[in-house]
Amino acid sequence: LKQAKMSCADVDAIAVTQGPGLIGSLHVGIQAAKTLAWAFHKPLVPVHHIAGHIYANALVSTLQFPLLALVVSGGHTELVYMRDEWSFEILGSTQDDAIGEAGDKVGRVLHLPYPGGVYVDRLAKEGKAIYPLAKPKPQGEFDFSFSGLKSSVLQFIARCERSHQEYVPADLACSYQECALSELLTPTRLALQRYEPKMMVLAGGVAANSRLRELVECELAAEFPKITFVIPPLSCCTDNAAMIAVAGSVAYRHGVRGDFTLSADPGMELCEAKG
Repeated sequence: LKQAKMSCADVDAIAVTQGPGLIGSLHVGIQAAKTLAWAFHKPLVPVHHIAGHIYANALVSTLQFPLLALVVSGGHTELVYMRDEWSFEILGSTQDDAIGEAGDKVGRVLHLPYPGGVYVDRLAKEGKAIYPLAKPKPQGEFDFSFSGLKSSVLQFIARCERSHQEYVPADLACSYQECALSELLTPTRLALQRYEPKMMVLAGGVAANSRLRELVECELAAEFPKITFVIPPLSCCTDNAAMIAVAGSVAYRHGVRGDFTLSADPGMELCEAKG
């Protein structure tokens, strides 16, 4: 407020993440938001966490619809189709682990710091994808699966330890990452071909992955020249308040409102974001 040279009286509404997420964190935020809304007589706007990640892209580009969002984080991996600015259709999602969760687990067995996915990405730059790993087999054409790939890495390390064989951690990190990102992009390519959106965006913490950003900016952009591709700035990939403000402003325009009975919803579905 100080930087914007505003006061709470100048604010149109108070936006807050209602879900999904950890119940304690959500509860603290909602209590604070309800207090502000009550104290300053402002409308309360509940926002879905993933809608916030998608709208983080609006900080760098005007979103065009229909739009396809690839949501990748520690808790989510899904393809979301938006016909207009406040409609959400989940085309496919992970059947087991989210890609961020799988990356963190692989990082742990490689004895990397937490969060492991960040360090797997860095280590992979030093290696080559030379180790064969299990290829995921999701059921739906737009779905994802990472549990088998994660287990394949664990089993590979276990076999090497049993046979006293050495492996190159950087090569294993690179092999895992290339398999995981291939699993991401295969359904994404299919969705781009079938739905022909005007724009595709990345959303979520794993959108900070340097190799994923490279593949989207170079390979996908070259394959689909008529589609505009947008990647959020690194500062807006992880959870932040700005993305909730942007999504909240759109929700506000579409009449989404909460009252003082609003409560945290750790299992909130994206379709519920319409209000």
